[in-house]
Amino acid sequence: HFRLGVFLANKRLIQEHNAAHKSFKLGLNHLAHLTETEYKAMLGFIPTLEPKPFTKFDNIAAAEVDWRTKGIVNPIKDQGICGSCWAFSTITACESRWAQAGNKLEIFSEQNLVDCVPTCHGCAGGWPYKAIDYVVEKQAGKFMLEKDYPYEGKYILCEFDASKAVGLTKGYDRTTVDESELAKAVSKGVVSICIDSSHYTFQLYSSGIYDEPTCSTTVLDHAVACVGYGTEGSKAYWIVRNSWSTTWGEEGYIRMIK
Repeated sequence: HFRLGVFLANKRLIQEHNAAHKSFKLGLNHLAHLTETEYKAMLGFIPTLEPKPFTKFDNIAAAEVDWRTKGIVNPIKDQGICGSCWAFSTITACESRWAQAGNKLEIFSEQNLVDCVPTCHGCAGGWPYKAIDYVVEKQAGKFMLEKDYPYEGKYILCEFDASKAVGLTKGYDRTTVDESELAKAVSKGVVSICIDSSHYTFQLYSSGIYDEPTCSTTVLDHAVACVGYGTEGSKAYWIVRNSWSTTWGEEGYIRMIK
């Protein structure tokens, strides 16, 4: 009965939100039975002050961009009840950049990172930049493929096999929190980003342009990937790829207000 109570409470929140004619809608999804505590256990980005200095980009941002239409973004994945978003965010950006460089679009292994990156904490959270640093320093910039190292949704011993690894990651550039700089970066390719997804409106997001008043720009808890941006009417938005399966959001994606 407890689980039903949680589900019904979330259903009531959805109905109240949608009745208020917001710019985005909520809906029942595969996370609707989770309590706030259970939901937050899925959020695996750990805030830190360690990354290297910011990069200033000298390119001009495109008016709009959607890398999904360019054949360099894989189908949506599902991290399950494991705080491994940092691995999915990292892999999404690296898969796309590898394909963008003229190579075959491969499905890289998140489990490779979950198991092998000692500076992150598997299902208990981590940092995309630390994952990149590890891959560059210890895996020669290469990743195992999903087919050779499938996702388990839990920490297991590292089984990296260099003979089966592909890709060539040389490092990363870090954007400032200035949205115009992020637009320049996204104009160049898919970008690993971190956001505040702590609110129930994110958990139960269904469609529309997400515009949550309490959304923080500094208290971040979830790593995702930005695959583009555009406008709908007078509203500009980012196209954000999540790793919670296609039953969440707009087929696995969320449009967030710019």
